[in-house]
Amino acid sequence: MFDFMLTEEQKKLQEEARNFVKNDISSKLVRDMDVSAIETGRPIVEIAGKRNLLGLRFPKAYGGRELNWASEVLAIEEVGVLGNSISCAYVMPSIVGEAINRFGTREQKEKYLKPTNEGRLYSAEALTEPRGGSDFFGAAMKAFAKGDYFILNGEKRFVVGAKDADYFLVYAKSAEDSPSHDSMSCFIVEKNMGVKDHTIYTLLGTRGGGTGRIVFDNVRVPRGNLVGELHQAYHIFNKMMVPERLTSGAGAVGMGRAAMEVATRYSTRRKAFGRSIDRFQAVNFMVADSVSTLDAARALVYTAARMADSGEDPRRLVSEAKKVGTEAAWAVINNAMQIMGGIGYTSIYPVERFLRDCRLSMIWTGTNEIMSLLIQHEYYKELKQRKFEVRDVEGDAITPDDLEKVYE
Repeated sequence: MFDFMLTEEQKKLQEEARNFVKNDISSKLVRDMDVSAIETGRPIVEIAGKRNLLGLRFPKAYGGRELNWASEVLAIEEVGVLGNSISCAYVMPSIVGEAINRFGTREQKEKYLKPTNEGRLYSAEALTEPRGGSDFFGAAMKAFAKGDYFILNGEKRFVVGAKDADYFLVYAKSAEDSPSHDSMSCFIVEKNMGVKDHTIYTLLGTRGGGTGRIVFDNVRVPRGNLVGELHQAYHIFNKMMVPERLTSGAGAVGMGRAAMEVATRYSTRRKAFGRSIDRFQAVNFMVADSVSTLDAARALVYTAARMADSGEDPRRLVSEAKKVGTEAAWAVINNAMQIMGGIGYTSIYPVERFLRDCRLSMIWTGTNEIMSLLIQHEYYKELKQRKFEVRDVEGDAITPDDLEKVYE
């Protein structure tokens, strides 16, 4: 539907991503991850790396393709039809790579970014702590300098890839007495430096990624693995929120699209009262609502991607893309299950897996309530800064009596 907006290069990338999804990811792998028969997304990363489909925005010198966000969300939507487990593994090199590419040293890019984009290293992000979810700056994990090393102590949880990632991008408090925005540092920490995975969680959905709790007990990290400036990880975190939220929105749209395709195809085959159920208004209106909802969400995700490419601050739009994209997918997947009735609630079709997967999308990378907080904050800020070069319609009221405008 949106193909008319794509460049020839983007159409080629879309076809590559579709071939990857169709031909390289087996149904057995999807099923094995969902039943937690395997607990790693490494196979996805390895295959995508061989296809040069990882780190699409990053320099070619480091395994990327020097494309833009508008192209990357295109590929992510296609991978999203496989569900959260696989799309999460697929986008992690983009999320972790954002920090290394923007703030890392040349040595860090050679050692970590390039092999990650080539599928030879498996990366993970360590943000959340047991005592804090959305309160990123309430982190209790500590890092202190000692000679040529930093010593890290603390825990992180809900880490996708906790079980077998080669390295983690880790945030820790390095200046305890400083203001929160000047107290955090970011590190690349290899698993073999002493990171222990203590818990692999049993999840409702988005299974098979080895999601767990990791523990740092006097882990020695070389100074050369500090990403960016000491105590200034706030700036890294802010930039990483762009890929966090755009990838969530784009993947969710793909997942919603897949669910609706299954349900719509089912509706043309399933008969009741002597005709196929797609002939009933109760069904085909749900299809219409779902298609419209997905198209609107996709348009917002792609618009946010274009804004991120423009160099302007995309903070509000990427937050909207995450919130609207995931909530649209949730509504559409629920519609898909309703159309299919009882059989949609069974594992005979993948819609129940999409439902389980999608629920997490509205929680991770900042809950949708946090997205709402950011959106309204940015909008109020923009409104205050506006010079009303457009028409101020307040004066167009029928009886614009200033005496009646009481504010206190």
